[in-house]
Parts: sequence; C-alpha cells; structure tokens
Amino acid sequence: MTGPDLLPQMEAMARDAGALLMDYFRRRIGFQYKGEADLVTEADRQSEALLTGRIRQYWPQHDLMGEEGARQERGSDYRWYIDPLDGTTNFAHGFPVFCVSLALTHKGEPEAGVLYDPTRDELFAAEKGQGASLNGQRVHVSEVTAVSESLLATGFPSHKRHKNPNIYFYHQLTLRSHGVRRAGSAALDLASVACGRVDGFWEFNLHPWDTAAGVLLVREAGGQVTRFDGGPWQLDSRETLASNGLIHEALMREFQAIFHGRDLDPLPSPVDYGNEC
Repeated sequence: MTGPDLLPQMEAMARDAGALLMDYFRRRIGFQYKGEADLVTEADRQSEALLTGRIRQYWPQHDLMGEEGARQERGSDYRWYIDPLDGTTNFAHGFPVFCVSLALTHKGEPEAGVLYDPTRDELFAAEKGQGASLNGQRVHVSEVTAVSESLLATGFPSHKRHKNPNIYFYHQLTLRSHGVRRAGSAALDLASVACGRVDGFWEFNLHPWDTAAGVLLVREAGGQVTRFDGGPWQLDSRETLASNGLIHEALMREFQAIFHGRDLDPLPSPVDYGNEC
C-alpha cells in the first residue's frame, strides 16, 4: 500500500482540512457540548467529512475510524484513524493550538502519519522506516539524558477529571524536571517529542485517533513509545509514554514510584500559603 504518492496525498488532505479549520477559527464560531464537558464544533464535522471523503475516493477498500463518528468497515488490513481537529477545546476558545491528525495503519501498526498545525503552517510527516520530517526537513528527538534537565508534556481529560490521577504525576514530575507543559493537543505533544521541543510526554486514556500519527513520528525520529510500565504500546493502549529514549527508563521508574506511593512530595496547602502571604 505504501508508496511514493501516499505521503504527498496525505499531506495535501491535511493541509486542505487545516485551511478549512482556519476559516472557521478566524470567524470564531460557537461550539456545542457532546457529553458533560467535551466540545464539538461544526469545524470538527466539516474537517472529518473532507478527510473521509478523500479516503473513500482514493482508497475505497480501506477501513476508517474518525473521532466524530465516521466509520467504514470493509474487513481490510488497512485502517485510517482520523482526528479532524485535535485540540477542540483550544479551538473553540480561540487558543491557537490545534491540528489535523491523519494516520494509516496496517494490521494494527502505524504505517504512515501526518499532523498539520495550520496556525503555524507546520506539517509533520512520517512513513514507517523512512524517518520523520517537519515541513520537509528531517527531525530527530532531543539528546537530553536526565529527567532533571528535561522539559516534559502531558494532558488532562475534558471529562471525568475527578477520576484521573494525573495531577499527582504532574506534580511529581514538575518537581523533578525543568517543567511540564500542558498545551491541550496530545497529537502536537507527540510531534514536539519527535522534533526535540520536549523530551518526553505522557497521558492517560487516549484514543487511536489521538496517537497513531504522533507515535509513528516519535518512533521514526528515534524516540521510544511504551505503556507506563514499559510494555509495548498498541493502538488500544490506555497509557502512552513517549520520550527521546534516553530518559525513558528513568521516567518509568518515576511512574512506578508514583503508582506505589513512594517518595511522594505532599501537595502544598493553599491555606498555609495564603496565611504566609
């Protein structure tokens, strides 16, 4: 399936979807809720319609799955995962951090992936065994070797946040690194690992359309992606830990210590802080 025309076609699709998103973004359209706190916009739906329409035109025999509900089941070994607007909450509030994420998998393994950030006109692309690029230039993960010297990224869910323990991981790793960034787009966070802007990323309970393209980018840029315990990452993994590879073992040790409650620094009391001011 993969060939000389695949990535250029994917890149063109992502750019067209990104142009559509920017038209909506400039007009500051409203949004609707899907569920308690998950935002969906007309831009999501139109972007997904554009992408699925192209896939059905060029590769009608392939399966596909889109975040906004698009499904096509043909029994193919090839499946597309589409996030037409990763960072919907940012988009809806006018915060310019979002992207189009498009990935092709074969028998459950990412084969090709493209992320397009239309606000910065940055297009990340990767094909299995061919490396990763940003706007046509090869990218590599960072060379940072210590968690204490690293910049990390993470994300928090838009719903059921009270059931997610990530605030403890955020707190502990903030204390043990140069800092943790929370930009609101898991796909772009993975791209940032791939091009060395951050040295590691983790998040709970992501979906294949969030991760398939970004994970391939990290791998092809020389990085490492696993579950939190070091087990192999798969499309249905509910834990994603990506890094430059050099700090991966150290990050996993930090994660296991947190899971077991070892050496946890207590969260500071806002009452005490207020009384001291």
